[in-house]
Amino acid sequence: MKRILLMVFRNLLLVPFAWCRLCYHASHTEKYSDEEQYALLKYITLRANRGGNVTIDVHGSENIPKKNGFMFFPNHQGLYDVLAIIEATPCPFSVVAKKEIANIPFLKQVFACMKAYMLDREDVRQAMQVIIDVTNEVKKGRNYLIFAEGTRSKNGNQLRDFKGGSFKSATKAKCPIVPVALLNAYKPFDTNTIAPVTVQVHFLKPMYYEEYKDMKTTEIAAEVKSRIEKVIRENES
Repeated sequence: MKRILLMVFRNLLLVPFAWCRLCYHASHTEKYSDEEQYALLKYITLRANRGGNVTIDVHGSENIPKKNGFMFFPNHQGLYDVLAIIEATPCPFSVVAKKEIANIPFLKQVFACMKAYMLDREDVRQAMQVIIDVTNEVKKGRNYLIFAEGTRSKNGNQLRDFKGGSFKSATKAKCPIVPVALLNAYKPFDTNTIAPVTVQVHFLKPMYYEEYKDMKTTEIAAEVKSRIEKVIRENES
């Protein structure tokens, strides 16, 4: 909470304009392209990070596929994760997030601009429809992000198990799977400090369909988790 207040205070003149613009974009998604929406989100995120003493240290940008229609699978540390990846990623992407965070102010508007899908984990039929919808969107060339742990780890840089079901859209779309290792992404919003913090975002080499086509989704999940854990161990201070 302290860091959010710092972000607001240091951008006090910008906040009313940015908030009104964000809300308008979120309410009129049909008026803007994905690139226009993403440019706004990136601008707001950059200003917030600078004001909040947050530095994003990006590695492996060359591993992001040049052709759209891929999926990011990062570890999940906290509410700040998506904002870190927005600053780190040059191309637009959307998100599949749990419905419990759908009404958190600011995140609600960000997800609306991204045309995110909100997943009800208690509703199997709705979850299956989300898988189908995301599969079709990825086939059309949209990029998506899914947190395969299902919920944030709440234990620093340690990971929970990755759920095989999170990879069903990727396998059905036969798209590149891009593991993303986040380090210290829990610190900006989930620790009660305003001290400068550096969040590391590592884009790992993609897993293409030819590599995982004969694997079960549980095996893909274990492999992606293993690759992310390896990068975290190598870079954790």
